[in-house]
This record gives sequence, structure tokens and C-alpha cells, in this order.
Amino acid sequence: MNTSDAQSYAIYHDLWIDSPIEKVFQAVSNPSELINWWPKACKGDSELNGTYNFFFTPEYDWYGKVIQYQENQSFHIKMTDSDEDWNPTTFGFDLSRDSGKTKVNFWHIGWPSCNDHFKRSSFCWAILLQGLKNYVERGTIVPFEERA
Repeated sequence: MNTSDAQSYAIYHDLWIDSPIEKVFQAVSNPSELINWWPKACKGDSELNGTYNFFFTPEYDWYGKVIQYQENQSFHIKMTDSDEDWNPTTFGFDLSRDSGKTKVNFWHIGWPSCNDHFKRSSFCWAILLQGLKNYVERGTIVPFEERA
């Protein structure tokens, strides 16, 4: 594929979590649970148009706006203040029940180019989503410094 021909790029990951959908939804939308598998610190209003602060380090202290919030179904964030690669992006978690498990359809769209940051983020999301699964199913919390 000639990567210069595309207008924007997207990351997609699907996973199944052996846990009730309510528990998975809380893990992806509640700031006090997000810190168990993604950012170092997080504050936010779990509601439509709420603002989230995803703190990783002082250099990566990012903000996003909730553009979709359907309890136990979907949670989408539009980045509003991050870096030049993440600012035009939106990410989301769409949940459903499938074969007795919760299916997580994760996506992160609107990347301006297929650069190193996009590629690294795709890899990191895969590792972090495995951390989400382990957190929800087993209560495993990987220390922030050891996450992708």
C-alpha cells in the first residue's frame, strides 16, 4: 500500500472479555478505573460532552471530550488538547454481548499520517487492551511505568 495516498488512518482492535458488560463499561469510562490500565492519572465527567484529562507525564497531559456516552454500550472521546498527531483523532469503545462474553470493538480514527507515532500507538493500544482484559477479568494492575 502506498501510504501517501490515504487521507487519514485508523486503528482497530476487537477483544472479548469474560466479564459482565457493566464491569467492562466502567473500566473504559470511569477515570478511577482507567488509571488501572491506561493513563497514570485521569479526571473526567462520565457523561456526554464531559471533559477528560489523561495524564501520562508532564509532557503528555492530554484532554478529550466525550462525544458519545451510552451506558454499557459505547464510550467515545474526541481529543481536544494533546499533540499534533492525536488532536485530530477520536477513539471509542463499543460493547456488546457475544457468546457469553463482552465483545469490545475498539477504534482510534482520524490519524493524519501513517508515521512512527501512529504505528507505535497501534502497538501500544494492543498491549493496553490486553491490560484492560487482565484488569477486568483478574484484577491485575500493571504499574504505569511498565505499560506499553
